[in-house]
Amino acid sequence: FDEIHKYRKWRNYLKGIYDEFKDEKKIMVTGSARLDLYRFGGDSLQGRYHYLRLHPFSAAELKIEKQKDLEMLLKLSGFPEPFLSGSEIQAKRWSREYRSRLIREDLTLLENILDLGTLELLMIRLPELVGSPLSIQSVCEDLQKSHRAISNWLFILEKLYGVFRISPFGPPKVRAVKKEQKPYCFDWSIVSNESFRFENLVAVHLLKWVHFIEDTQGRDMELRYFRDVDGREVDFVILEDRKPISFIECKWGDDEISKGFHYLKARFPKVESWQISMQGKKDYVSFDGIRVCHCLEFLKKLV
Repeated sequence: FDEIHKYRKWRNYLKGIYDEFKDEKKIMVTGSARLDLYRFGGDSLQGRYHYLRLHPFSAAELKIEKQKDLEMLLKLSGFPEPFLSGSEIQAKRWSREYRSRLIREDLTLLENILDLGTLELLMIRLPELVGSPLSIQSVCEDLQKSHRAISNWLFILEKLYGVFRISPFGPPKVRAVKKEQKPYCFDWSIVSNESFRFENLVAVHLLKWVHFIEDTQGRDMELRYFRDVDGREVDFVILEDRKPISFIECKWGDDEISKGFHYLKARFPKVESWQISMQGKKDYVSFDGIRVCHCLEFLKKLV
């Protein structure tokens, strides 16, 4: 069933079909992000389904092995329509239409928001903030809106899978910052800076893997980043059961490993650590166990 949540009594309908034919039929229900929100209300389907989140194409899913194919994915995004078109013009047109549909169709069916123009300005502003801790107060000043309004809009955009934010990883022994979240876009093609666009691509790949492990295996996973009060930073930290299992740093070329990465690795020496690049040629393991390589060596291990 596709888009069945547009039918008002869809839960009762599915519930009846499942209870009567569960031994004979398999049921797949697909739909937009609104389906994720609607499943929390009305008649419960608890115990009758498994929830799976569908993400854009990834390098592993597409079996990308060549640099030119990876560059195409970086330019066009992982959404099927723009990627399969193979055209940057088509990708840009699709991206504009996607943003408009998200705000003027999906969002307005869930929330009574009058100032859609300013909300669209927020969507345009967010790609410029990718890769840096988000200051909601600064966005409030730019858009002349209250902190409450901006926070609510960001929450809604996250629920509709327009953007996502990751929180800092903050154990006491690394004196980490506690509150500032970093924003990323599911459509990474709208990030103009190539280096930050690459970081955004990796963020979406990692979130896809984290959600896949959660949805299919039931493990408690989180995607975070590290930044301490002295400004040392590592782009991504993957946690399982609130303990770090992987550190990932993104670079455009063959940059040296940062002192911040060495600092974090020294405090968690057993954690798998990667510094991956979009255009780098180097492939080695540092003295403290950080693997430096091209990003495809890492991304192909994901889903």
